[in-house]
Amino acid sequence: MKKYMTIGGAAIAAALMLSGCGGTPPGPETQKAQGSGGDINKLISVNAKDAKDLEQGGTVTLPLGSIGPSFNLFSNTGNSADNNSLHRPIDGAGTWGCWTLDFDGTATPNKDFCEEIKSEIKDGKQTITIKINPKATYNDGTPIDVKTFENTWKMLRGENKDIDIVTSGAYEFVDSVRAGANDKEVIVTTTQPVYPLDALFTGLVHPAVNTPEIFNTGFTGKLHEEWMAGPFKLENFDAAAKTVIMVPNEKWWGAKPVLSKAVFRQLETGAQVAAFKNGEIDGISANTVSLYSRLDGTADAEVRRGQRLFAGGLNINALVAPMTDTAVRKAIFAAVDRPALRGVRFNGLNWEEESSGSLLLMPFSPNYQDNYPVKETGAEAAKKVLTDAGYKANDKGIMEKDGNPVTFKITNFGDDPTTGATVQTLQKQLQAAGMDVGIDQRGLADFQKVLASREFALTISGFSLTSGDATDSVKQLYQSQTNRNELGDAELDAKIKNLGTIADNAERNKAAMEVEKEHMAKYYSMGPVFNGPQISFVRKGLANYGPSLFKSSAQVPDWTTIGWEKGAKK
Repeated sequence: MKKYMTIGGAAIAAALMLSGCGGTPPGPETQKAQGSGGDINKLISVNAKDAKDLEQGGTVTLPLGSIGPSFNLFSNTGNSADNNSLHRPIDGAGTWGCWTLDFDGTATPNKDFCEEIKSEIKDGKQTITIKINPKATYNDGTPIDVKTFENTWKMLRGENKDIDIVTSGAYEFVDSVRAGANDKEVIVTTTQPVYPLDALFTGLVHPAVNTPEIFNTGFTGKLHEEWMAGPFKLENFDAAAKTVIMVPNEKWWGAKPVLSKAVFRQLETGAQVAAFKNGEIDGISANTVSLYSRLDGTADAEVRRGQRLFAGGLNINALVAPMTDTAVRKAIFAAVDRPALRGVRFNGLNWEEESSGSLLLMPFSPNYQDNYPVKETGAEAAKKVLTDAGYKANDKGIMEKDGNPVTFKITNFGDDPTTGATVQTLQKQLQAAGMDVGIDQRGLADFQKVLASREFALTISGFSLTSGDATDSVKQLYQSQTNRNELGDAELDAKIKNLGTIADNAERNKAAMEVEKEHMAKYYSMGPVFNGPQISFVRKGLANYGPSLFKSSAQVPDWTTIGWEKGAKK
């Protein structure tokens, strides 16, 4: 499931940068995005250490752009990368479930919860058998058993339209969930084969979360730690101080954490910089030259560089005027010069990136292709799109139709100068194409609320990529009744439905790419512009933290092993 992200990695990913921010930051060598067949090890930097060799105990404090207000990861109001990062230490059941990912995106059973997963197909029907870890139990004492899996299916399958799920994914193809030899063995049957298997039960829903009211509003301002299970537990959530404190969970049956405390603080970008330089937080993303320059030279810190698992650029709300007109959306796509934007965005970061043309797969995937639907770009190309659709320039030079000018604002989040410069750059490109474009400035903490309530016309934003497989995400973004813009058609929906039946990974992902290509060329709602690097300033001695690719979008590959080298800051 895709998670919204912001430019600094918080929730929705915006980011163009000032072209006049100075030269190349000193220190790191030039780094390139990897294409198909490239060495992804060059994109990982975590200071990997064996947990037994680390100092036992200590505290790690990390920043988030937003904390809440909704804490339900499976709902549209709680679907953000920040919320996912917050849950990872304390809610393995909700964020990991039956599966764990390696750095390259390969999924294997997460034996803390699901010891064995088998699939068998007979007469076109699929039966999946899951053996649950006998020790797996929620914090409130509820066993994680067949009732959990049945409730997960019922809440996420999309049958009850009052439940505000992000996507039904493969759950709509599940026919039944029942107990096998006992309640710790689950037998799942499907109406059609489901591939990949990790499209199911990557995240589990507690049996108590069983009504639309609880699902939709029961997590507003409430973490509900009793419905979680993970190596850490919640010690304190201070909504006023915007701080969450976690300590090891004595009820956790898996590997015990190295740390004695983990702390998350909600901070605007500028406050994050000050907090890191003052030693108050232990890691910070510096994915823009303005952030890098402000952090460079910080005492007791080092830089860790890798690939950011992000795809985004143009995020259009097609449900508000003038974005309801396909021609306006297409003209926006045409007005954008993607290579120029990437040049601005990555200037000074020693990062080279040739293409970002998909919201489903990274360029290093063997199945990646650039699906951006407009080949002729620039102001004149955009004006031609509008002219062909019946628009004309008014006396102010603004393109209009039937007396309605193309007028809207770009919503920008946070106080990072590069993010602001990005929005201003896009604004100028659109203005050159005859559009009246302003800027709606919001705080970083408003991101989740604004995106969930659709209080925007256009943002420079996108999604974190949480899987190396495109199958589930293509439904979330492009199925007509699932995507937030409600754009699509029966023909595309049929193709999307069929994707999950294709057993061959390469064939299935290529088919997903073609669906994305066709949807973009018809509807122009989400436009990929860049991926970008993950550049993190990290306190020296912090182990098992940093750019981790699919192992963890939150930069912590395993919360039980993150900790401090002996003699380092604790």
